[in-house]
Amino acid sequence: MKVDSTVVVQTVRLDISTRCENDVVDITEEVRNAVSSSSINSGLVCVFVSGSTATITAIEFEAGLIKDFVTTLSRIAPADITYEHDKRWQDGNGRSHVKASLIGPDLVVPLSNGKLELGTWQRIVLVEFDIRPRRRSIVIQIVGE
Repeated sequence: MKVDSTVVVQTVRLDISTRCENDVVDITEEVRNAVSSSSINSGLVCVFVSGSTATITAIEFEAGLIKDFVTTLSRIAPADITYEHDKRWQDGNGRSHVKASLIGPDLVVPLSNGKLELGTWQRIVLVEFDIRPRRRSIVIQIVGE
């Protein structure tokens, strides 16, 4: 089968400031704006955060669920245990690296008819796990036609 289409890649960068560990920032509208300003109607949208102590994921952005999410990750990587990373670097954010690596730095969302294929309550969020405020660079790549 021969396909007569041209694949286009467009990149948008966002800078987001976070306040503290476990800050969850809804960036759905910023991603939608990037998509709507692109020339791409159908394809994939990849949202990626540069850095090893933050993550991008999809979640229902509701206070109770955000608290459950943060609490669960704190049980998996608690603050009151020893991390080899902290022993080596003395920066206190070993748990931050563990949490971020469990979820990963990116999220891919299908794009159809110029719209993100998110569920009714799904939101795209940046989650800060570092123990200090950070300025995060987010790369949004829209790939398609």
